[in-house]
Amino acid sequence: MDTQVHGGEEDDPWLAPDKLYHVIFCFSISLLFSTLASLSRYSFLRRHSIWIGSAFSSAAGAAKEAADQIGIFPSAGASARDAVADAIGVVIAALVLFLWNSRRSRTRPILPI
Repeated sequence: MDTQVHGGEEDDPWLAPDKLYHVIFCFSISLLFSTLASLSRYSFLRRHSIWIGSAFSSAAGAAKEAADQIGIFPSAGASARDAVADAIGVVIAALVLFLWNSRRSRTRPILPI
């Protein structure tokens, strides 16, 4: 009996270490670039730091998949499942950052002017 599944599902399982690496990578890139944007002297970048981190992370994930597709890295090509894992990492990071920022803003003392 042939275990090969059409569409590469057998070659690209959802529960593979590779998917965890994609989640961790995009999560980390989101945190890094969001933190850098939040430390900027420009208020626009600080206000939109989560979006900026998410955009950089999404772009990095897309670039990695494009590189896989054209053969820069040893891979079977671009994977929709890898892209989903990238998106999960971005969403988790955005949620963590949003919760962190909302918690921080509630605990800051309000100083009289």
